[in-house]
This record gives sequence, structure tokens and C-alpha cells, in this order.
Amino acid sequence: MNRSTLSRAVGVLLAGVLGLSVVAGCSQDPEPAAGGPVTITVNGLPPGTEAVDRKKFLDDKAEFEAANPDIKIDAREGYMDPKTFATKLAGGQLEDLFYVYFTDPANLIARKQVAEITPYLDQVPAAGQIRPELMKVFTGQDGKVYGLPWRNYSMGLLYSKALFTKAGLDPANPPKTWAELRTAAQKIAALGEGTAGYGDYSKSNTGGWHFTAELYSLGGDVAVKDGDTWKAAFNTDKGKQVLRQLHDMRWTDNSMGERQQLEYADLLQLMAAGKLGMYLATGDNLKAIVNQYKGDYNDYNLGPMPDGRGTLAGGDGFMFNAKAGPEKIRAGLRWLAFKYNNPDRIEHDYQYDAANKNPVGLPEPNIWTGEAAKKQQAAATKLANVPVANYKPFAEGSADIPLKLEPPSAQQIYAVLDTAMLKVLTERDANIDALLADAEKQVNSILAAV
Repeated sequence: MNRSTLSRAVGVLLAGVLGLSVVAGCSQDPEPAAGGPVTITVNGLPPGTEAVDRKKFLDDKAEFEAANPDIKIDAREGYMDPKTFATKLAGGQLEDLFYVYFTDPANLIARKQVAEITPYLDQVPAAGQIRPELMKVFTGQDGKVYGLPWRNYSMGLLYSKALFTKAGLDPANPPKTWAELRTAAQKIAALGEGTAGYGDYSKSNTGGWHFTAELYSLGGDVAVKDGDTWKAAFNTDKGKQVLRQLHDMRWTDNSMGERQQLEYADLLQLMAAGKLGMYLATGDNLKAIVNQYKGDYNDYNLGPMPDGRGTLAGGDGFMFNAKAGPEKIRAGLRWLAFKYNNPDRIEHDYQYDAANKNPVGLPEPNIWTGEAAKKQQAAATKLANVPVANYKPFAEGSADIPLKLEPPSAQQIYAVLDTAMLKVLTERDANIDALLADAEKQVNSILAAV
């Protein structure tokens, strides 16, 4: 969970916040007269502190407008900010084309706060090559399309190549099950010098996030829909298995270290310092470990989720303000087809990243199928500046693992599940049955408002 996971995951608070208003946002500018120039407001302009990415956005904007003189892009900074989104939506200040997390489209569609784009998808030639399970995120129960994905992620097992080798483990063959992971964690912890074999979260909603990922890997669910309502689904044998294994690794094996109550940055720092063998992560954690904590790409590998019956997945994309008319929708889709959903620009974008020392070749995102997927792979192979072989286990092992999205009201649920994670990692005599029963009651109260 870096900016494209943690802060983006915070956006799921909108599921509750949006309930404050069911008024569709109004576009700031009226629909242009037929045949006139079209100005569309869009967000996603990187801030000045991200100079490289901001320059690329503005360069792309200038190139697009030169090729499409009938369209003007009024770009705004920011993505989806849960502190301001509902106010912008209700007050008519929401952009014509705006950024969303995968957790939000279903609520926006149900409340009729976004525009249908099905009749205009011919403006995006590559739309048919986007992965169907990702398009489903932006498809309503009526079968109509209301947006397009841009990027996606899924969870895997990030591990230290050096510690695996030192512990006599094969870095090219990460644990395939949680039982194998437990054994590997013991071997790594036995190296001593404060080294933890496996790390996990239990604070600031990250504990509930990881509980969800671990439960998904066993084929379980955090919440299921029962008719028109949702109910908690984690107080099961599989939910208990997640907590029992963590408890036993912490207290019986002593393979998780004494330092607990960890949140997002803690595991990245431990991995960069060479004091952690394994933890669950998305591929973009590698960039944060290297850029923020002075790690080295060569030191880390990525494998698939242990047991592999499911993996927590997410991502982001774009949707249209419900008040945007046909001309603005067509113009916005042409912008998406140029900048975000354009297989023909993948190599161009990778060249820019490589020239500016951004990583090329990390295992995600990948929204494409067919020829588009082949173009992405060819460009990544040609321009990779990270050790792609280190991520081969993830790329190969994750291909057949089902993708599962976060539950509704995810951040509120994660806050509840943090307590269960914290208790089993800090209290030897933690009562797992009681912890899950209490969490179930609280989560059902949360879900009753969904």
C-alpha cells in the first residue's frame, strides 16, 4: 500500500461518505453547442512536487490538444480525496472526468452519480482488449458501462533474496502454501540478529487489510451479499485459521519478531534494512522500498499468494460526472484513449520512465489481454531497468489465482479487524473465537448501512 494502494484504499471511505448526498454533481461548464470546441475538466494532474510525472502529463496534454484542436483539457491536480469528494460532488464542483478507486464505482453507479458511456466506447479502440474482470468493476447491474480502468494491482509475497539464500531456501521457489511459509519463516528467524521470518500489520487499518488478503488466499470472504444486503463472512474456520497461524508463528515459532503493532511503512523499512524475510505486498512496494528507504531492486523477489485460492486485488480508473453530456463524454474518452487506455503508447511511456530513472518491468499493473498485452510485455522486456527474473514466480504463479476486490466499507471493516490482528500478535492467550465473534457483530453493523 503506497500511494497507489494505501492512500487509494483510504478512498473506500467514500462508500460511507457518499451516503451523505445522493445529489449528482454538476459539471462546471455547460455542454458546448453542436460543432463548437469542447472543454473538459479532468483530474489526475500530478502536483509540482512530482516534477517528472507532472511534466509528462503536461507534455501529453499538449500533444493531445495539438492532435485534437476541437478539445481542450482543463487539468486539475489530485486524484480522489475522501475529504473533499462528497462536497465537490454535491456542490457541482466535480470534474467532468474524474479518478476513482475500484471500490467506488458500484456505489456511484447505484446512486446514478456517474454517466453511462456504453454508446461512446467506439472512441476507445482498445476497450475490447481490457481484461473482462476489470471492465466488470465499471459495469452496472444493468450491463451498461460507466467507466474504464487504468491500473490494477494484486497481492503477492514479497521476500528477501539474500535472507532466503542465507537460510538455505531457494529464492526462485517461494512458499506455495501457508504451511511452507511457516517453515521458511522459522529458518529465516533462526539466522538471529533480530531477523524476523515473516511480518504482518495490526495498526491503522493495515491489519484488517492483511487479514482480508490472507483470508482470500484460503478461499474465504470478509463479506458476502445476501439478497440486497451484506453480512460478515469471516467468522469461519478459515478466518480462525488465519489468526491461529499468525498466533502460532508469533508465540510458538518466535518467527515474527517481538516488535508488533506495525503499520504500512514499518514492514517496508524492515525489508530495506535486511531484517525481514517475507511479507504480503503489491509490486509497487518495491519502488517505495528503493526510493524511500534506500533498498536495491536486486535484493527482493516477488511470489504469488500462498495457497492461491484468491488474491486481494484493486486498482483505479476514470468515470464521468452524471451531468456530462455526449460531447464531453466523447471528448473525455478520446483523452483516455490517448493517455491511459492506449497500447500503442506503452513503449513511449516506458521510454520516458527509463530515461527518468522510474522503474520499468515491475510485475504490475497490467490491464490488458490479447495483442495489447503482448505489446506491454514486449516493451517491458525491451526497456526493463529492474531485475524482471526476480518477479517471475509472481508473474507465473498469479496467472490462475482469482482476483477478489475489497469488501464494501473496507476501511471501516479493516479498523475493526485491526483489533483481532493486534491481539493475536501481542497476547499469548488471545481468544480467537471471541475476537472474531465480536468483530462480526461490529462489521454487521457497518454493513447494515451499505
